[in-house]
Amino acid sequence: MRVQLVHLVSLVGLVYLVWLVHRVDLVQPNKPNKPNKRDRPDKPNEQDGLTMNRLLQHSAIVVFALCLVVVSSLAPVSAAEQSAAAQQHYERGAVSLKKGDLAAASEAARKAIELNPSSAEAHHLLGMIYFKEKKPAQAVDSFTRALKLKPAYPDALNDLAEVYRIQGKSAEAEQALRRAIEIDPRHADSYFDLAKLYEQRRDFAAATQTYQALLAVHPSHHDALYNLALQYEGQGDSRGARETVGRLLKLDPKYADAWYLAGRMAEKNNDLVEAAYSYRQAIAAKPSLVAAHYNLAFIHRSQNRPVEAEREFLEVLRYRPEYAEAHMNLGVIYTGLNRLEEAEQSYERAVELKPDSAEVHYNLGVFYELHRKDLPRALAQYHKYLDLGGRDDRVERIVGTSGR
Repeated sequence: MRVQLVHLVSLVGLVYLVWLVHRVDLVQPNKPNKPNKRDRPDKPNEQDGLTMNRLLQHSAIVVFALCLVVVSSLAPVSAAEQSAAAQQHYERGAVSLKKGDLAAASEAARKAIELNPSSAEAHHLLGMIYFKEKKPAQAVDSFTRALKLKPAYPDALNDLAEVYRIQGKSAEAEQALRRAIEIDPRHADSYFDLAKLYEQRRDFAAATQTYQALLAVHPSHHDALYNLALQYEGQGDSRGARETVGRLLKLDPKYADAWYLAGRMAEKNNDLVEAAYSYRQAIAAKPSLVAAHYNLAFIHRSQNRPVEAEREFLEVLRYRPEYAEAHMNLGVIYTGLNRLEEAEQSYERAVELKPDSAEVHYNLGVFYELHRKDLPRALAQYHKYLDLGGRDDRVERIVGTSGR
């Protein structure tokens, strides 16, 4: 269409130019006759012809120049220029996607595809945008187009596998990830995602082997080391778990989850000193790690350090105010410190947050019975405890004696 328009403008300009030249010939002055007395001296015919001639020449030049301008503006863009423009749109879209501006990213990706439909990268980008927009079917279409244009494209295969995994198509996801690894044996994301896929299937042996394969090509992959340590621990290989965690913490001493795992393993081995140290390191690396505060509070409590235990439980509640078990355990701490008002508040708050927990009703019942000497309120809690499936011989005797 653009080329046809160029030809049309050129033809119009040429026709008009010929017409102007013809007009110039028509107005060329004849050789002047000898003037007679009847001629009027105020109408110089030769001068009028020359003036018209110059005007038409100037007009022809102007029209020709305008035609050239129009033609040059309509001339088709070169393939190199179009490809460069498409690349600019692609890069703009990638930046917008990274910023979370999906509308701008989508517009740029579509423009890149319009300018260069054979760009596998632009189709891949559009697929990632669809994925973020929670449009899995469109994402699969875009990733598939990218792979038709560029079959050896491990990033597109990896992202396609993620969509398949979310759609519950485990076999298709595995196939895509294996293909990505075949294309690029060092493609870390595909190894990692394949191992996670095996974990979801509860094929822990395959997951372990895949993490090991990833670490063979990327020995310093932190998340692979952490997940492998979890696999070892889950399979009862305590030595392998400890060695792997130690290797990770040498690489990254601020990996909070690794410190937490080390603390948990030490606690299982009844090494409470090492466990407390590891939990403190985890908290130093990530102060909001609630599980580390919680476990450290229990260690303090078991070592008869109620003040330290209270501090850690309060830290738990600072980050998770709705944590019923932390309120309940604070109640135990406050009871031991004879701070009964605070203890009662903590127990009652635990019951409010978790009314279906037999344990919290039991603890509040014991508090009312032994520390408030309020048997009716204690019995109310014991009844709820038993109704929720709790089993305790002493409680059953008390409830039975009261005429349950």
